[in-house]
Amino acid sequence: MKSRLILSICCLLLLMGPSCKKHLMSLNENPNGANPDDTNPGFVLSTVLTETGKNYVNLGFQDLAGVMQHTQKDGWVGTHNEYDWGGSNSWTPYYDILRNNQLVHDKAKAAGFELHEGVSLVMKAMLFGLLTDLYGDVPYSQALRGDQEGAGNAAPACDPQQAVYTGILADLERANQLLSKPKNQYTAPIDAVDVYYQGDPAKWRKMANSLALRYYMRLAEKLPAVARPGIEKIVADPAQYPLILSAADDATMAFVGTSDADSWPSNATYDREAGSRYRRIKMCSTFVNKLQSLGDPRLGVWARKVECFLLVDDTKPSGTGNVYQPRDTIVNGEPRKVRYLSPDVLSSRGLTVADINQDQDYVGLPPALAGPAVYNMSNDAAQASTNAHVSWLNDIYKEAKGPLLKARFISAAEVHFILSEAALKGWAAGDAETHYRKGIESSFVAWGIGAQLGAYMAGPAGTFQGTQRQIVEQKWIAAWTNATEAWADYKRTGFPVLSAGPNAKGPVVPVRFYYMLDERNLNNTNIMAAAAKLEVTTYSAFGANGPQNSPWSKPWVISGTGKPW
Repeated sequence: MKSRLILSICCLLLLMGPSCKKHLMSLNENPNGANPDDTNPGFVLSTVLTETGKNYVNLGFQDLAGVMQHTQKDGWVGTHNEYDWGGSNSWTPYYDILRNNQLVHDKAKAAGFELHEGVSLVMKAMLFGLLTDLYGDVPYSQALRGDQEGAGNAAPACDPQQAVYTGILADLERANQLLSKPKNQYTAPIDAVDVYYQGDPAKWRKMANSLALRYYMRLAEKLPAVARPGIEKIVADPAQYPLILSAADDATMAFVGTSDADSWPSNATYDREAGSRYRRIKMCSTFVNKLQSLGDPRLGVWARKVECFLLVDDTKPSGTGNVYQPRDTIVNGEPRKVRYLSPDVLSSRGLTVADINQDQDYVGLPPALAGPAVYNMSNDAAQASTNAHVSWLNDIYKEAKGPLLKARFISAAEVHFILSEAALKGWAAGDAETHYRKGIESSFVAWGIGAQLGAYMAGPAGTFQGTQRQIVEQKWIAAWTNATEAWADYKRTGFPVLSAGPNAKGPVVPVRFYYMLDERNLNNTNIMAAAAKLEVTTYSAFGANGPQNSPWSKPWVISGTGKPW
């Protein structure tokens, strides 16, 4: 009886075997995930574009804005103000996007979707350009192939930076060809998923060629024999190489603003910390002082005036602690507060009138300052980022979305400044002064103050000095919220002239990110080989990992140039 029962169970299991195997295989499929074998590349392209936008803003508006002294923080200051990057900066988010982008490219090429393919090449070029700008040598030719080639490709070699730029420029040339047809000649539209250009191939083509200008200019100091003919080829044939020359064609991405994940990063709408993400970002004095010296109205678009003036006055009776209490008054035609200080308050702290900002509409925080929350005689002893004596960002940066809250990838302003600089070098790129003026005009239009251009150009900015410094400084101003690009220009040219603050981890501004810790652990041989090619400098000992992986060691593109310091 027992043996017959065992036999029956075994037979039943044999009969169920194929069914169980099939059932288990179906259970192993994620019903909510995308199967690469049958995924529409358009759906993945949407993720590529939006994730790129968010990551660009997180760099250019956050920590690199601190490096390039657009802004400073008076709370959570380490990575923003002081370059305290902990010995590791992760490139994982960018390679995650690139893997998805590779899927778009491969699926599009197999299906003959030339519009998708061209856009994916533009995105590949821009993202790899970002990676090599940030780190130096990076995995390129062997990257993004792990799924196809197995575990053996989990440790890709880092390509020389020169080879990465060469590959980028080749991809952009190919993209220019793929994107050259009228929109109605492409078999698969991308209007619904394209959050940059709503499926317009002509605008994507302009973006491709404008990015090519960017990367040729990257090589201008190191390989002028490559950069010059590359730029001149593009300028000489506008029909074959159209460019972004109007702010209406700027490559940007707006934010939806329906959740924290799709909103401007400093928004207070979804901030669980009562708006501290917005509060702790303040304008940097380096940037404020430059804008004030030029009478630049963009300062009012980007920043708030100080809420409370400081004035030293010994004619009024002292208030509590010899500090006169703030009182409402009319300042420069506006109702604001004035806080009067008696001179003995300053002398008791070893300060003079020159040490505080008196009677200023806009006051920035100096870079990498010790105790930024109490700068300029602030009484913010609780370090709550409520200093009323420095300029906060404009209120628009508290919002989740808005017409000016965009990720900005490449603009007409940048293109005109590139061409101005190229012309200044004597290259056939047009007239340097004309492009300089067009660059400023494009920035004013992009920020909604085109009507104020005439008055601005009647001031010091309107006198073209014919120097690289003036062009690059205006480019730095126009790069507000895209400090990533300003950092690349600084490394190449040394402009604007920046000084590291007293609390910075190194005595000068760094020129690269650390190779990430995980990659050093998992791919140590290749990463250390790449790090060993960095130019060790006087400042390479600063940082967490020694000279072979220092933010103050120079990658190939600036090695031997004497720039930026």
